Amino acid sequence: MSEGKIEITIGDISFVGEGEQNWVGEQLDKILEKAPELTKIIPKRKKVIKTDTAPEPQAEGDNAEIAQKTLPAFLGDTNAKSNQVVKFLATALWLHAKGSKRLKTGDVAKALSNANQTRLANASNCLASNIKKGFIEKTGSEFFVTDDGKADLL
Repeated sequence: MSEGKIEITIGDISFVGEGEQNWVGEQLDKILEKAPELTKIIPKRKKVIKTDTAPEPQAEGDNAEIAQKTLPAFLGDTNAKSNQVVKFLATALWLHAKGSKRLKTGDVAKALSNANQTRLANASNCLASNIKKGFIEKTGSEFFVTDDGKADLL
């Protein structure tokens, strides 16, 4: 079996795990499941590091609640883990809540990969299906989730 390693830091708490890939994956799932609870009890760091995969939250109302969740938790809350079209929509909505105004299909795929979620078989097809339903609006090479898409998901 192949070896795996994870390093996670939430606030001032760090976790490093090394071992068989299955065990490491199980530990990551446990940590991600508890992350929302940990963020409530751990003081926020004063230094903010911006990356292209974690946009700075600019959320209000419902978006603030979504932005506090990890992607795996949000996918679970919206029952979006088994249906790829819904998974695409939920991931796009989560990225919007995190501050991304316009997205590309690659942004959705990258967010899923970064969160250790199964990939979409055909992200472009998922986008097209959501556009047909009126849940996503495309502007040039980018798109955004419509109010109807948000309402259907939540």
